[in-house]
Amino acid sequence: MIRSPIGRLAHGPPVLLARIAQVSLMIKECPMTMSSVFKLLAIAGVAACLASCSTGVPETVGTAAGVQTSSGIVMGASGPEQTLVFKDIPFAKPPVGEGRWSAPQPIHQPDAVILPKSEMVMCPQPQSMASGTDGGDYLGSEDCLYLDVYAPAVIEDKSLPVMLWIHGGSNLTGHKGTYDFSRLAARQQVVVVVINYRLGPFGWFVHPALNGSSLSESPLANFGTLDMIEALKWTQHNVAAFGGDKHNVTVFGESAGGRNVYSLLASPLTSGLFHKAIAQSGHVRSLTPEEAFNAGKQWPVDRGSWEVLGALALDNNTATAADLRGVDATQLLRAYYELEEDHIQPAVIADGVVIPREGLLAALSDPKYAKRIPVMAGTTRDEVTLWVGLNRYFVDISYPFSRLLPARMRIKDPALYDFWVDSRSRGWKLSAVDLPLAAMHSAGYEALYAYRFDWDEQPDNYFVAFSQILGASHASEIAFLMGAPMYGAIGDYMYPDTPSAEEMTLVMMTAWGRFAHEGAPELPRALEWPQYAPEAPAFMRLDTGADLGISDDVLSREVLLDRVAETALLNELEKCLLVWELVTAVGLPDYEAYVDWQGGRCATVDAPTEKRRIRAALEAEYGDAYYSG
Repeated sequence: MIRSPIGRLAHGPPVLLARIAQVSLMIKECPMTMSSVFKLLAIAGVAACLASCSTGVPETVGTAAGVQTSSGIVMGASGPEQTLVFKDIPFAKPPVGEGRWSAPQPIHQPDAVILPKSEMVMCPQPQSMASGTDGGDYLGSEDCLYLDVYAPAVIEDKSLPVMLWIHGGSNLTGHKGTYDFSRLAARQQVVVVVINYRLGPFGWFVHPALNGSSLSESPLANFGTLDMIEALKWTQHNVAAFGGDKHNVTVFGESAGGRNVYSLLASPLTSGLFHKAIAQSGHVRSLTPEEAFNAGKQWPVDRGSWEVLGALALDNNTATAADLRGVDATQLLRAYYELEEDHIQPAVIADGVVIPREGLLAALSDPKYAKRIPVMAGTTRDEVTLWVGLNRYFVDISYPFSRLLPARMRIKDPALYDFWVDSRSRGWKLSAVDLPLAAMHSAGYEALYAYRFDWDEQPDNYFVAFSQILGASHASEIAFLMGAPMYGAIGDYMYPDTPSAEEMTLVMMTAWGRFAHEGAPELPRALEWPQYAPEAPAFMRLDTGADLGISDDVLSREVLLDRVAETALLNELEKCLLVWELVTAVGLPDYEAYVDWQGGRCATVDAPTEKRRIRAALEAEYGDAYYSG
């Protein structure tokens, strides 16, 4: 029996990648601005919606007009590969007024008619590549708690696994509209839910005016995490109407989204809301409420609420909750983001309600919070190229023909660059994969799986050697889960139309899809993917051909630090800066390890100050520390 999920319907009515993209626009016949692209996409989406409303649906799915949800009746538009796409469904009341810095409130308006918004829906944030639009310093609205659903138009006569995607962006930027999981839904027979959540100072904030003088009288501080939990509750109540199985929900996310997956695994508020989890390039850093407030800047934390109120010209001792909630959203964004940030800022807070007081990593290792569900975690091989690949310290920019043509980019010192990228990316994996999986293993989890995404077969050209400068960069795996490019013009280079990219897409979709179906990832050619064991931390190397397979190439932090000490590729200052990055940049910062390294070899080197000095020198010489086209 073949049916559509609409058989159950109601009968009622990324910044740096953009810069590289500019380098390669010359070989595009008709370059378009991001705003032009999204205007066309919006027009196409509205047209598809109107067509579905006016001409009916295929006879295999009946003649119903929309899907009935607790939020209202939502119309589906036709997506790629026989999918239906349902856009801009509210999953909670707008968190405005008293709702700012409060738990999201359920929405119940089943008879309302939901139509796609005329503009992309995003929570307040600074303009960036992740926002997917040009112009304006600050974007978004506090009325932003919406989600999209991607479902096969025709499915087998059973409920499908559900996959709920949590976007990345450092918990500061990003939104659901960046992603299109139609092809994943079609090829793997899953229902994909993609959500927004509050960001930056709206999402993670603690202050005595809100939480009491002890910061624990009214302890809520993780409002973005609470939004994710509310979206999961909405999914439990409504996903069956789209053909999904509420008893088989996988949460998955990348970067900050991966970190948020770990938050959901650690939270005592999420039991029963999901049944599998995938953390892509996440980590497990959290701050105490005191660190997030950071009175007098007593901790090395930037953009603490004490500092934010100072930027707003509010008195930390006398400001009230009403004063804070009365601040204009753009004014709050400007005060927050104009503060200097080059290390740690509040993005997950151990408030004792959403995140246990002991912190994120400790909670993952505590059996009383353990969900004991299948979990997969991994990183990309070249995580940090997304940043260092545009840094003028590492790359040289020239104009061999004319400044009317794109610049040519090359790596200044390939051996230094490769060593830096390899060391930092390995360190990222230790903090994002090995440390949290070992913690969960100690808490009683068994079905744990580790991976590393290694694909780097982008076509190079005269102007940019993509495979060398970016390679398997941070976030590069997402396109292979979508089966489509992302991030505008750069996407055609990072996700080319080649047999290798097609093979890599099959590998990624198969692994993620079967994990959602069965709780264990599967691969083409029936390759075995063993469970993760801390005593022998092997991982699956996700690549094509003979490069797809198990690897035990895992170096401890101690070995990585010893390599830095021994290499002749770096000068003494570079060694200290790399050590600083390895012990503080991802995961839990270990300042004592920096001071004690090699008997105090870097103890007199103030790494943050040196980084600022180098940045200032690059800005003086080039106008910016990063190439901006």
